[in-house]
Amino acid sequence: MKLNPKVDKYLVDGCMRCKYGGTPQCKVLPWVKELEMLRQIVLETGLAEEIKWGVPVYTMNGKNIVTVNALKDSANIGFFKGALLKDDHQILEQQGNIQEARLIRFSDKTKIENLKDILKAYILEAIAIENSGKKVETVKNPEPLPEELLNAFKEDPSFEKAFFSLTQGRQRGYIIHFTQAKQVKTRISRIEKYKQKIKGGIGLHDRY
Repeated sequence: MKLNPKVDKYLVDGCMRCKYGGTPQCKVLPWVKELEMLRQIVLETGLAEEIKWGVPVYTMNGKNIVTVNALKDSANIGFFKGALLKDDHQILEQQGNIQEARLIRFSDKTKIENLKDILKAYILEAIAIENSGKKVETVKNPEPLPEELLNAFKEDPSFEKAFFSLTQGRQRGYIIHFTQAKQVKTRISRIEKYKQKIKGGIGLHDRY
């Protein structure tokens, strides 16, 4: 396990890209203990530690596998090819329209400790995926999310998480179905109709 002094500096001084530097306003500093725990878990899998884009990135033979970073309300571990992970424990999240990556958010140390073995398994799976040469199939021009769907996400964060946990094909199927409706009330009605189906991980045309 080899520690990178640049990551030590990141954890002590805060985000290098933050204009506030080492003040409490930096998003890194409130999550230092959680980030350090995540760092140790990742290093135990044998990955090399670097700083890229101003945040810790963990690599294998020069290939990016995971990142450890902070958002305003959480410490996170992100998987560059997270869309290919099996996610048996349903803990991965997609950020917006980013198609390849997935992340896991943590708001306390207890959750990290409880998921330690699971996190290691996910990281090892991510390493195996990278070594296999598999690539995430992405949609070059994904359909924009309708405003009614974005509003539904704001009202129900669990619905948003479930939607972005679907495969890209299933997401696209729902988006097309929702946006085909010309009237706002019809789009809202369709979203409400399929909300539970989406939360169950079921595609628009899946048989269940």
